[in-house]
Amino acid sequence: MNMMKKGSLLREIIECLLISAVIIFILLEFLIFPCKVDGDSMYPTLCNGQKGYSFVCTRLIGINRFDIAVINIKDANKKIVKRVIGMPNETVEYKDNKLYINGEYYEESFLSDTYTNDFKVVLGDDEYYCLGDNREA
Repeated sequence: MNMMKKGSLLREIIECLLISAVIIFILLEFLIFPCKVDGDSMYPTLCNGQKGYSFVCTRLIGINRFDIAVINIKDANKKIVKRVIGMPNETVEYKDNKLYINGEYYEESFLSDTYTNDFKVVLGDDEYYCLGDNREA
């Protein structure tokens, strides 16, 4: 291999690495972000210290009931991981450890015999109701 080909190959490798670094930076800065579970509120689904990634555009694509969401608590400058239970304009009610949405029973197969206090909440146009999976803790 002559010097000209070696220099050209080296330049291509450097260009490829730089382009890759820029793409990774853009992805991590604007589209996905790493997150870490802090505490046992999502146990056994997620464990304390477990790491993952959250896709920033999920809200544009759509949030579904029982999705696991990373919630940005702006006042506390903190992010928490919870499960989406109630969607906008719904009435969420727990009665005798059972979930009712607008009066209809929903099974929560991801929970093992757990206790959820009775309550009822009416959500607004842009509100979601989220809970951890480890309701006893």
